[in-house]
Amino acid sequence: MSNKLLFIRLVVPLCFCSLLLLSCGTSQLAVQEKPDANLQQKLEDVVRDFKGDVGIYAHNLKTGQTAAIHPDTLFPTASMIKVSILCGVFDKINRGELKYNQELVYLDSMKYDDGVTGSFRDSTRIQLSELVMLMASLSDNTASLWLQKLAGTGTAINDWLEKNGFHQMRVNSRTPGRQADREAYGWGQTTPSEMARIFTLIFQGHAVSPEASEQMFRVLSKQYWDGEGLSQIPPTIHVATKNGAVNASKSETVLVNAPSGDYVYSVITKNQADQRWEDNNEGNVLLRRVARTLWEYFEPDAKWQPQTGMEKWAK
Repeated sequence: MSNKLLFIRLVVPLCFCSLLLLSCGTSQLAVQEKPDANLQQKLEDVVRDFKGDVGIYAHNLKTGQTAAIHPDTLFPTASMIKVSILCGVFDKINRGELKYNQELVYLDSMKYDDGVTGSFRDSTRIQLSELVMLMASLSDNTASLWLQKLAGTGTAINDWLEKNGFHQMRVNSRTPGRQADREAYGWGQTTPSEMARIFTLIFQGHAVSPEASEQMFRVLSKQYWDGEGLSQIPPTIHVATKNGAVNASKSETVLVNAPSGDYVYSVITKNQADQRWEDNNEGNVLLRRVARTLWEYFEPDAKWQPQTGMEKWAK
């Protein structure tokens, strides 16, 4: 057998298997995991006295280092479910059923709350891309529910999640057959590990399509709500993030393009004793402490420190 034929028979199948692994949403993180005992201990120290339930998953995408606390436990997503809505909408765009720049018409019947979109006058015209920005950056609820419907309802989004290997993350609100789940978890439910993985899938270009992933990553990099985890990462560092908050749950998933290597993490709480809507809510403080712990661990030589007096800028 010639060397050329031997190459085709041996190397090409291996490359094909590697491509399948990268495109499959079920094993992108698992094959690279290297549990880090030191990081694990630091995160356990952070959450030790927290009054409520906490789930964390952290993964350094360059080194494979991981640490996790209840990573596969179900938690409420609050607004983090909007990342799955984003994927559902972009899937529709990718298949030609929607256009990113198409014009839409707002109707008063669509109003959910008094956010930006809910303050529109009846018959206001807006591009779909602007709704996406309002959902991802400002976490506008009326825009998000509108986009959920455009994606084909929660059922269509859940079908996309299942197809891509997300067996726990689900949209519950306005989704037939999920009333009991909505009562238990609210708008959506997920695990810390699945939230980290959907961000990784988007970042690595494997969600919907490479070009859709790139645009979704750009969208998730324009976060207005930056007072929790992002406040503990230098403002010069590129990040993509989505957070969520309801009375008894605070959450945040962040992918950090750090100098020493990209890393992703998700923190979610539930059953919090502290349900105050204040900047120093115990859940908000926890999000900051986890973010700071990870930044200092993965970037030990960094000199940056958060400025004192930042509480005056709390939103």
